[in-house]
Amino acid sequence: MSYRTRDPLPTVTLDDVRGAQKMLSGVARSTAMEGSRHLSRLVGSPVHLKCENLQRTGSFKLRGAYVRIAGLLPEERAAGVVAASAGNHAQGVALASSLLGVRSTVFMPVGAPLPKVAATRDYGAEVRLEGQVVDETLAAAQEYARETGAVFIHPFDHPDIIAGQGTVGLEILEQCPEVRTVLVGVGGGGLVAGVAVAVKALRPDVRVVGVQAAGAAAYPPSLAAGHPVSIVNPATMADGIKVGRPGDVPFLLVEDLVDDVVTVSEDALSSALLLCLERAKMVVEPAGASPVAALLSEPKAFEGPVVALLSGGNVDPLLMQRILRHGMAAAGRYLSLRLRLTDRPGALATLLGVLSEVDANVLDVSHVRTDPRLGLTEAEVELHLETKGPAHCVEVGAALRDAGYTVIG
Repeated sequence: MSYRTRDPLPTVTLDDVRGAQKMLSGVARSTAMEGSRHLSRLVGSPVHLKCENLQRTGSFKLRGAYVRIAGLLPEERAAGVVAASAGNHAQGVALASSLLGVRSTVFMPVGAPLPKVAATRDYGAEVRLEGQVVDETLAAAQEYARETGAVFIHPFDHPDIIAGQGTVGLEILEQCPEVRTVLVGVGGGGLVAGVAVAVKALRPDVRVVGVQAAGAAAYPPSLAAGHPVSIVNPATMADGIKVGRPGDVPFLLVEDLVDDVVTVSEDALSSALLLCLERAKMVVEPAGASPVAALLSEPKAFEGPVVALLSGGNVDPLLMQRILRHGMAAAGRYLSLRLRLTDRPGALATLLGVLSEVDANVLDVSHVRTDPRLGLTEAEVELHLETKGPAHCVEVGAALRDAGYTVIG
């Protein structure tokens, strides 16, 4: 039996998205759209950032969760709702439920970041920590739904969720009517599907492009196969789009309406997050920065004006610290090297003096004087430096060579 011969799945129309917009009036913010001069210069045409990282709960997820829960029958509301999430969906469901007076239970992985767990509780949900990975957490939530009758609120695979997310598309067209390309991060596909429904219905000439992390890119093989397929062990720092299989409902909409799905590397994601922080003054999580990563990777591939959708800003501070280091390394702002020198008094001070002359900031020094690999009069030094970019790295290397040092690693 072919995939297409199954019972037809529910779809989403422009009327659904407009209805969701009315429902969300006074609930979800119409988030700001900010221009980016740096990205505009890079792309060669105007680039605007749609700031859903400034949405209530810090991401677009409130939109779909509220529309889904508001549409429940009275008896379903009385039974409560349940969700499984490591972060953004959890907070969206928790706040939406509180606003609607519905009891919510949210299952989160045992290792979920403490700030996200605390925020979900603060929004009014009962939080249960179950499972080491999201799949185990999802299974626990679904079992709870079967046992209690609570309604399971899927993060992306439901028409109401997609209609709610599609309201972002309506706002994009209102705020930037001259837009030619919209870039959207893609996990299960609910956001990009909703945006595509709204944008393509009103402006079929606008190109809608999905962006996935290369290590968690389930859509390219699914689109090639003509139906959702699963990938094994998706791996990316962008946990908001770390989904192993597209949703059935959004997949059909993506297949019909989205012009392309591109992938970005981990280096591009971390560089994009760093750029958002430094240039746009925006705290954005890796998934939210994925459209910017696409612009950094292929700046001439997208016709402008371009709108890059920053889908969320909920990032654990410890993860942010690691990602920023990674982003600075990817941007040539860190330089690590290893060299040998003569083991004599003042040798290390002389080396550090050379680095000081070229304005390289030393972050860490490891000085080894006793090792079987070293000669009797040798010492090995490993240095971690903060630099001003790739050109400065070249300058540092040249200064060391001119001073007679040989870099060995």
